[in-house]
Amino acid sequence: MSLTRTVELVFRRFLPSPFVIALLLTLVTMGLALVFGTYPEGEHVGRDILKSWEKGLWNRELLVFAYQMMLILVLGHVLVLSRPMERLIFWLTSLTRDGASAALLVASTTMLVSFFNWGLGLIFGAILARKVGEYAQRQQIPLNYPLIGACGYVGLMIWHGGISGSAPIKVSEPGHLAGLMNVGAAGGASGLYPETIPTSDTIFSTPNLVVFALVFGAICALVYYLGRKTGPTAISLPSYAFSARENSPGSGAERLDRSPVLSTILGSLIFLAFMVQYLPQLKTLNLTPDMLNFFMLGLAILLHGNIRSFLQATQEAIGDTAGILIQFPLYFGIMGIMTESGLIHRISDFFVAVSTERTFPVFTFFSAGLVNVFVPSGGGQWAVQGPVILEAAQRLGVSLPKAVLALSYGDQLTNMLQPFWALPLLGITRLKAREILPYTLLFMFVGGIIYLGGLWFS
Repeated sequence: MSLTRTVELVFRRFLPSPFVIALLLTLVTMGLALVFGTYPEGEHVGRDILKSWEKGLWNRELLVFAYQMMLILVLGHVLVLSRPMERLIFWLTSLTRDGASAALLVASTTMLVSFFNWGLGLIFGAILARKVGEYAQRQQIPLNYPLIGACGYVGLMIWHGGISGSAPIKVSEPGHLAGLMNVGAAGGASGLYPETIPTSDTIFSTPNLVVFALVFGAICALVYYLGRKTGPTAISLPSYAFSARENSPGSGAERLDRSPVLSTILGSLIFLAFMVQYLPQLKTLNLTPDMLNFFMLGLAILLHGNIRSFLQATQEAIGDTAGILIQFPLYFGIMGIMTESGLIHRISDFFVAVSTERTFPVFTFFSAGLVNVFVPSGGGQWAVQGPVILEAAQRLGVSLPKAVLALSYGDQLTNMLQPFWALPLLGITRLKAREILPYTLLFMFVGGIIYLGGLWFS
C-alpha cells in the first residue's frame, strides 16, 4: 500500500493537468529547437520556430485526426447509454455469484469491449463495475469493490492494440504516413514510406492477436485469484441511474425527433452505405477511423431507437472530448516544430545509435510508456512520437507494423499507472485512485511481461 500511496501522492502533488503539461512541452520543444534546431534561414530562428509551431497547430490532416478521435470517444459513450446496452449491463450484473466471479465478469467483458472501441470500453467498464457493486450490496454478496473498480479500468491496458487504437488505424488510412512525415520533414521523407500500413499487419496480425489472447487470459486468471484471496470491503452505493429519456411521442414536429421509424430508416441507410463503401476493405481486414466511426454512428442511432434519445446521449457524452479538442492542436504544434527544426532527425539518430533491429521495439515500448505519463492520449502521443519512431525504424530496418505496435503497447500499459483516463470511472464508481492502484499496478506488471515477450520473440 505504501507504493500506491506514493504513486498517488506524486501524481497529485507534482504532475499538473494534461493541458498544462502540453503547454510546458511546447515551451521545452521551442527551447530545444532554438538551441539544436536547423532552419534554412539561420538568422531568423525564433521567427521560424513560431511559424513552424503555427503551421503544426492548424495542420488540416492532423485536425481531421483529432476529430476522428473525438468521434470514437463520443460514439462509444453514446452506445453505452442506449437501452439495449443498459439491459446487457443489467443482465451481466445478475451473473455475479461471489467476489471472484464478479472480478472475472467485469475484467473479461471490459477487455473485450475495449478491444472493439476504447471509448465504449471506458464507460462500459465503469458502469458495469458500479452496477456489480450495487448488485452485491443488495444481494449481500461479499466482494472487494476496489478490485471490481480496477477490473472496470483494465480495458485501457489493451485498447491501443485493438480496433480503435489511434496509431494502428490511423496508419492504415491512405495519405496519413505522407502527411505525418512531410510536415516540414527534410528530404521528402514521405517517399520512403508505404502508402498505408494495413490493420491486417497490426491489429489483426497473428503476433498481436496472440499477445492480446495471452494478456486476456493472464488478467482473467489474476483477477479471479485476487477475487478469491482478497477480503471483502464495505459497499455503500445509491443506485446509479442512466440518463432520463423522454418516452412520450411528442406533438407536431417533435414526433419526427421521437419517431422510431425515422431512426430505423437513417440507421439502415448508414449500414447500407457502409457496406457499399467499405466492403472491399473489410474483406482485407483493413480498418480506418472513418470506417469505424461510420459503423458506430449507424449502430448508435439504431440502438437508441429515436433521434431525440441519440442526441440526448450525445450531449451527455461530448463533455469527455474537451481534452482532445483543446490539447491535440498543441501536440500538433509540437510536431510541427520538431519536424521543421530537424529535431526529429536528431532524436532518430540517437535511437539508431543506441538500438539494434532486435532492441529497437523494446526501447520504443519503454519510451512510449514514459511519454504516456506526460501525454496521456494515444492520439496526441502518436502525433508527437510517431514520426520519430517511424524514421528510426526505417533506418534500422525494423518492421514498421512492429514499431507501431511497440508504441501502442507501451502507451496503453502505463494507463494502469497514469490516472487521467480513470477519472470517469472514479466518478461513476465513487472510488479513489489509491483504492484501485494496488490492482492496476499488478495488471501493469503482468501485462508488461507479456508485451515485452511478444515484442522480443515476434
